[in-house]
Amino acid sequence: MVATKRTSRKSSSKKASTKSSKSPKASATSEAGASPKGSKAKGSDDAVERPRSARKSSTKRSGASASPVADKGVLQPVTHEFEFGGPLGAGLVIIALPLIVVALNLACGRHGLLTLFPLSFPHVNLDELLGELFTVRATGLVFGWFVWHMLLYVVLPGEVVDGLPMRNGKTLKYTMNGRSACVISVLGVTGLWWYGLFDLAALADQTVPLASASILLSVMLSVYVYVASFGADEDGAPKLLAAGGNSGNPVYDFFIGRELNPRVLGVDLKFVCELRPGMIGWLVLNAAYLMRQHQRHGQVSNSMYMVVLFQSVYVLDALLNESAILSTMDITTDGYGFMLVFGCLSWVPFTYSLQAHYLRYHPVELAPLAFGAILVVMMLGYWIFRAANSTKDLFRANPSDERVSHISFINTARGTRLMTSGWWGLARHINYLGDWIMAWAWCLPTGFATPVTYFYVIYFAVLLIHRDRRDDANCAVKYGADWETYTSMVPWRIIPYVY
Repeated sequence: MVATKRTSRKSSSKKASTKSSKSPKASATSEAGASPKGSKAKGSDDAVERPRSARKSSTKRSGASASPVADKGVLQPVTHEFEFGGPLGAGLVIIALPLIVVALNLACGRHGLLTLFPLSFPHVNLDELLGELFTVRATGLVFGWFVWHMLLYVVLPGEVVDGLPMRNGKTLKYTMNGRSACVISVLGVTGLWWYGLFDLAALADQTVPLASASILLSVMLSVYVYVASFGADEDGAPKLLAAGGNSGNPVYDFFIGRELNPRVLGVDLKFVCELRPGMIGWLVLNAAYLMRQHQRHGQVSNSMYMVVLFQSVYVLDALLNESAILSTMDITTDGYGFMLVFGCLSWVPFTYSLQAHYLRYHPVELAPLAFGAILVVMMLGYWIFRAANSTKDLFRANPSDERVSHISFINTARGTRLMTSGWWGLARHINYLGDWIMAWAWCLPTGFATPVTYFYVIYFAVLLIHRDRRDDANCAVKYGADWETYTSMVPWRIIPYVY
């Protein structure tokens, strides 16, 4: 598709060719992330150019650059529009999400199984449940795991990368050491288990108290960042608040998050929690379920191997591309409140692991044809997901690279560019499609005995549609008429020729 040419702001470093839509200085990034949570933010989500900022930095790992802006109207804009049904909706979500996490894990098999045909519910003894809801061991493990990852971020070396420029004129720096943190954490847990110092399989029997402890941690951290958001930053200026989290209603702001990038002793809480404690903890939980299945049934089913492998690839892919989350909505736009805190620390590890949790009690041995078919589904989803994001990353880094030099785009009045061909010409969030296809590959190995293991694929579809709509509304305001031109050239949102 040939790009529509528009006049852009001139710059010595970014100037579109007047003869072609292929510029040697074009790049791409997104306005949004993909997680509840942001929990699965693994690359940019649309074809929007990233504002100019150095990707690497030789300066210290913490702090910020550029001259700060002290205008309170810029730092702390008042929120006039609500999402999620306003304060009432936010309050209901705060109550409902923890209950959903606990209920789903109770419905996986230990107390019975939720089935639809025939309709059957788990049999949970309330007194027994209350007795196991919180344990000192589980609470200590969860809180210790959180502190461990904060410490790893501080002590481990890694490439220092600049985030996107913020409204206050600053550019925060982030240390990319998530891969090292994952390797050290997994090796540490494995070593403790190998030498008999830690019963890894026992975690499979502690899912509910572990989930409860993660909920407690999420509430405590959410309260802390909410209260701390009313203070001043290290320069004595008012803290930079998220545009959508300063309504003045405490319930709504607690949920959405007031402060944009809260930091404690140089540790960016939002960035570290996005991919570290919850995502790596998810891997550990899966390993525990696999081991317990082997102990209970004398072998590990091929479906369990498949689920654990697929989800491990997903987590490792996120950590290998850790810097990509710096351009996602989770980092650049949303405040840090209960929505992101709970999503990363509780929702991700304890709902994304439901498939392995179920298989721990109910092994499924897949026939070779079914095994092969699901493998193809996973490979298709991962190919779309990774190819789309890689195209965007290459275009951002070096548009003249022969692998992306054919990509066409339109220039915007903001001086940025929107890709209109290749993967990103098929749909504005084509990577969402790959992500959702992979979700099916996680659920299908569990069979069809219960809807619990398909909760993820249903929830994820709702999440992706919501984020697409939210991103589209933001971009319409940001780009104005240019966004109308872009959407006319790339009309499909997620699924080409369907949606």
